[in-house]
Amino acid sequence: MTVKTALLVVTTGLAFAAGFSVAQTTQATQATRREAQFENAEVKVWKSVVLPNDPLPLHRHEHPRVIVALHGGSMKILEQTGQSAIHEWQTGKAYWLPANPPGTRHQDVNVSDAPIEVMVVELQNAQ
Repeated sequence: MTVKTALLVVTTGLAFAAGFSVAQTTQATQATRREAQFENAEVKVWKSVVLPNDPLPLHRHEHPRVIVALHGGSMKILEQTGQSAIHEWQTGKAYWLPANPPGTRHQDVNVSDAPIEVMVVELQNAQ
């Protein structure tokens, strides 16, 4: 047994002894986040990972965008006014989202049981 394998066995054993699966311990160390991917004068691209019940902060989108669901789920779009809508995003599908109305902000809240991951392509020159 190599040192690397031994560490995996010990770590896995400790996780199970504590009542957690390896997947649970990995997810617990993750956080809801945005990861910049690419940007130029035409587009801004980022990956968003939204853990269940760990919303993104209030924000707005000045430009329309396309999202591609890498790992889909049910995303609640919660407006600052309290209004909300549920978007069902299927893994592997692409969706069009318009720019947000002026003066509005919202939060993305994952109401699924697993993380939602989307690639976002925002069109910088469109309103």
